[in-house]
Amino acid sequence: MKKILLPTSAIVMMSLTQATLAFSPAGQDVTYAVNDEAFEGYFVSGGDDTKGSVLIVHDWDGLDDYERERADMLATQGFDVFALDLFGEGNRPQAVEDKRAATNRLYEDRERMRALTLGGLAQAKQQGAAENTVIMGYCFGGAVALEIARSGEADDIAAYASFHGGLTTPEGQSYPSDTAPIFIAHGAADTSVSLDDVATLADELENADVTYEVGIYSGAPHAFSVFGSDAYHERADQRSWQAFTGWLEDML
Repeated sequence: MKKILLPTSAIVMMSLTQATLAFSPAGQDVTYAVNDEAFEGYFVSGGDDTKGSVLIVHDWDGLDDYERERADMLATQGFDVFALDLFGEGNRPQAVEDKRAATNRLYEDRERMRALTLGGLAQAKQQGAAENTVIMGYCFGGAVALEIARSGEADDIAAYASFHGGLTTPEGQSYPSDTAPIFIAHGAADTSVSLDDVATLADELENADVTYEVGIYSGAPHAFSVFGSDAYHERADQRSWQAFTGWLEDML
């Protein structure tokens, strides 16, 4: 079944902006290697009766407390979560030009992008994460999740998700018809990724017979879910998170 999900109602949730002020990681940082390069991810268990696992791909800041907190939030709902690292241990760019350089390196070398993501997935399994996995990402990480979806290189993937991520399909790539379901959360006021990009992706997925859902949130800019940022949009964050976690329960 394919559909565009347009949120119309939501249960009132605890303020996520207030929750983040008291954040203390429940999991552990994990140093690991991919092709002899050092990386540092973050793992948190969903408990003894885990429902499945989630692999989180960070935005262009690199892995930081934002992804750690999202991981902890998912763990409280019974999911094992591993937030991977695509930039390398200790590389957490602060300046815009450094963030752009770090992401461009991977956009221009998609084989490396995929290899590092699959390396993170392998590390998640080594940490004990459940085999059945959803790959999700934020901004740059959303584009990475869709890259893996198109490649079909990852095993045991139940679904993919992108929050305010890049949606453009590179020339020469396409979505196989057996691609696992895809969830997209997009801000209607996003000036970095347009509504035309959303529509184009929907057409591609429809034509490829891939199951997907798209949530479009009015007034929400790019990076609308990032706690404490100028772009943070509480209503869009709460509604998209509720839609995603409900969808996650269905997928896993």
